[in-house]
Amino acid sequence: MFAAFCLRRKDGREGARLGLTAPRALGPAVVRNRIKRRLREAFRLHRGEFGAGWDIVVNPRRAAIGAPFVEIEEAMRKVIEKCGH
Repeated sequence: MFAAFCLRRKDGREGARLGLTAPRALGPAVVRNRIKRRLREAFRLHRGEFGAGWDIVVNPRRAAIGAPFVEIEEAMRKVIEKCGH
């Protein structure tokens, strides 16, 4: 659904931050913006589950275009398990 890269911040600030990329290969701007909105919402809903001081960069794949929001949330939970604690 997407690739995620996590990096622990060393600046001492609390909270996790999200960075998104959406290459033109995914489709026109409308499609890319919709994917980014859905990923931001999934991150917002689960932001508190991430440990303090993480930067997460998400690169969506074509599978994210038509995926139900529940699947996007599940994929975000896997990112949390991988690097959020």
